[in-house]
Amino acid sequence: MIRTMSLSARTAGASALATLALAATLTAAPGASATGRAPEQSLLSPGAACVFYDGNQLTFFGEQGERGFEVQCLLANRRYLPWSAVDGTFGTTTLAAVLRFQADHPPLVPDGLVGPQTWSALWHA
Repeated sequence: MIRTMSLSARTAGASALATLALAATLTAAPGASATGRAPEQSLLSPGAACVFYDGNQLTFFGEQGERGFEVQCLLANRRYLPWSAVDGTFGTTTLAAVLRFQADHPPLVPDGLVGPQTWSALWHA
């Protein structure tokens, strides 16, 4: 018997997994403290899991939600964006980071749009 899972159930599961992965990364970081302050960016794992979104739909300035989180998480993993800027909103800071990433990864065109080619480059950089 094949069981299907609704998109909302998959999204909820992915969000829970992302939260656990981030918590594990922060807990394992040598600089993590019980004071509630996040450890310095250099202490976070560059391999932290980004599991907010796994598609390649066009994502651009002003987007909010799972695609915004995924773009930001991938950019933060590659040190184009500080972890403190990962808030799920594709704003000016994220736009600047996307443009820098695209400029550093030819043949991507630095247009600030995260389409299929930029998604692929972010996941495989």
